[in-house]
Amino acid sequence: MQIIKSSLFQKFPEIIFGLNTKIGLNRTEPFFFNMSLTVGDDPEIVVANREAFYNELGLTTEQIAIQKQIHSDIVTIVDEPGIVGESDAMITSQKGIGLAISTADCTPIFIYDRRNEIVAAVHSGWRGSEKQILRKTILILLEQFNCSPNDLLVYIGPSICQKNYEVGDEVAKHFHRTYLKSIDHKHYLDILGINKDVLLNFGIQESNIEISSLCSYEEKYLQSYRRDGKKSGRALGVIAMKGN
Repeated sequence: MQIIKSSLFQKFPEIIFGLNTKIGLNRTEPFFFNMSLTVGDDPEIVVANREAFYNELGLTTEQIAIQKQIHSDIVTIVDEPGIVGESDAMITSQKGIGLAISTADCTPIFIYDRRNEIVAAVHSGWRGSEKQILRKTILILLEQFNCSPNDLLVYIGPSICQKNYEVGDEVAKHFHRTYLKSIDHKHYLDILGINKDVLLNFGIQESNIEISSLCSYEEKYLQSYRRDGKKSGRALGVIAMKGN
């Protein structure tokens, strides 16, 4: 099983983190090592895939909080594992609960407050970025959980890079030209840049931000909806604080 780790989070032994790739349990095409129940894969296989992945991280299915992602600006405060409903970001102060983000090109963002012992997980595609899901998550951390930007550690996982993320006029119009490249009347959106700037604008130190250099579209061992369409599975990124 091939799992992507964060070198930033690995400095903190109390944090569990991993994001799966297409490689695991010798699964083959079209979905490979898929974590989604909604792409047409065999549900029994998906459940087994999830359990194997969670176990590899030192967790079980019963410890995972998972949301129905709808490209929204909804943030859920999680107090217990299970299906938490429709949202695109989760926050918990409870140890032993893994927050799971599904991804196949959209930007997965994971946050750890080392002083207050809080974790958050955010799913930010272009719709979520336009609705400022990351900004709203951080505002909740600051206002409701008394977090300080100086204490926040952030990992932005693999997502589609700008040169491969062509968008139409109907998408491009929502974003400042700073985040757009136009080539031959085609627009290319920098989702990573948008989310990084949100973090920097809150005063989070650049040294406390790790951004994956992996492009989900280019790396064949990563799930990519833009590349594979209906044959694409989904990955999960999970963050948790170890239980007592």
